[in-house]
Amino acid sequence: MRKSLFYIAFCSALAACGTPSTDINGNPIPEQDSGGGEASEADENDAILRSEPQNADLGDGYLRAYSYNAADDTFFVEGLGFDGNQPGGQEYSRVSSLGIASPFAVYEAPAVFPDSVTGTPVPQFDHRAIYGVSASKGTEFAIVRTGSYIGYGFGGFIYQRKGSVDLPAEGQATYEGPYAALRDFNGRGGLEYAEATALIDIDFSGFRGSCEVEQCDNAVRGVFVDRKFYSTDGVDITRAYLDALEAKNEGASLQEVPALVFRVGPGFAKSNGEINGSVFTPAIEGISEEFLATGNYYAIMSGDHTSAPGGEIVGIMVTTSEDPRSDGVTVRETGGFIVTRQ
Repeated sequence: MRKSLFYIAFCSALAACGTPSTDINGNPIPEQDSGGGEASEADENDAILRSEPQNADLGDGYLRAYSYNAADDTFFVEGLGFDGNQPGGQEYSRVSSLGIASPFAVYEAPAVFPDSVTGTPVPQFDHRAIYGVSASKGTEFAIVRTGSYIGYGFGGFIYQRKGSVDLPAEGQATYEGPYAALRDFNGRGGLEYAEATALIDIDFSGFRGSCEVEQCDNAVRGVFVDRKFYSTDGVDITRAYLDALEAKNEGASLQEVPALVFRVGPGFAKSNGEINGSVFTPAIEGISEEFLATGNYYAIMSGDHTSAPGGEIVGIMVTTSEDPRSDGVTVRETGGFIVTRQ
């Protein structure tokens, strides 16, 4: 396998490595199938940890574990190259000069790391991480991507709940919370940030008795609105993106980035609280389909959803679309969200 390196404009052969069987704390990492973040068929009502499956061609699934040090607000990851010799070397540090208003924390890998013998500084790749944890501490996620490749670089995501879940047999519920993402590219280097508000509704008996698919009872609806984009320097580039999108689609007029929505249907929600499905941008008059995002979401419900305060949901969403600012470039957005009962 070969990947084109954006950093220092040279190419190098990179070999895929094996997948660790445990996380950074020594806990087993559940096996995944090929549908990024797709859960196994286990149906236990207990703690769940999921990670992005490995795909060497895309660089997916190479974040195998992470840890956070609250004492000095630093972040450590395992499974990536040229990011400060993690997890035993130099930590990721908090990025403070951001425009995004998300409560989630953003970290960056060190710019250099010393040669182990001579001490000469070795330039590192531009890795960024988003870490989110709920107020209850019951759910969390981590995303790491890099902009140092012309194709998608090596990175990944992990999301988990630490306890159990109680779900009602019927009724409906609505949830809201923040969403923050890293945007990397196939066709050029660089990274961007994104943020949005996540709105998720569940009808706990919506499809009951209407299909033969196992665990098809619950209907799940989601929409991500107020989407905004930022450079890694914290500059709001939303309007520049919209201007480029309008220029590529003559006659179109947009005041905001189009929303992302969950596709509703039976069989997306399991009795153990896991929810996996597809996400897309609905058709917009005047906008070519290639610029509308498509992808998948992977989520876990946690806590007691039968009484106040009503539990929470943690999840990851990965979408791709053509970038209107650059011909032949695809942008991938990998975001995390934590929503609570409203």
